[in-house]
Amino acid sequence: MSTEQSWVATILTDLPPIASALLESTDSRILALQGRMGSGKTTLIKELCKVLGSEDEVHSPTFSLVNEYRSGEGEPIYHFDLYRLEDPSEALDIGCMEYFDSGYYCLIEWPDQIRHLLPDDTQFIELKAEGETRTFSLCP
Repeated sequence: MSTEQSWVATILTDLPPIASALLESTDSRILALQGRMGSGKTTLIKELCKVLGSEDEVHSPTFSLVNEYRSGEGEPIYHFDLYRLEDPSEALDIGCMEYFDSGYYCLIEWPDQIRHLLPDDTQFIELKAEGETRTFSLCP
């Protein structure tokens, strides 16, 4: 796990270097984004996918629970949105443990829904929004 680090964005053009720094600051491929509605979780995931070389259109998988994109290397990137998850068994039903064990990036919105299912090496990222300012912090 990493030590606590934070980055601040006030405009969207601040995000690419922040996304790069986040990826460089952790060895984990399971990134759990925590923050209130509108804090920028999906926007950050779009930037993380770009940094990983994905040219896919990234959008929140609110109803399907997981979307798959391809990195520039052709590897899968899994994007979970667990906001509408009613029971953790739904995540198990879609094979979340296999995704987590795959070795590929798993980018998770609303991870508290399945916190007890996440691997020990999951890197939590806390997002805070105050007006137009967004703060992104790696949680130790």
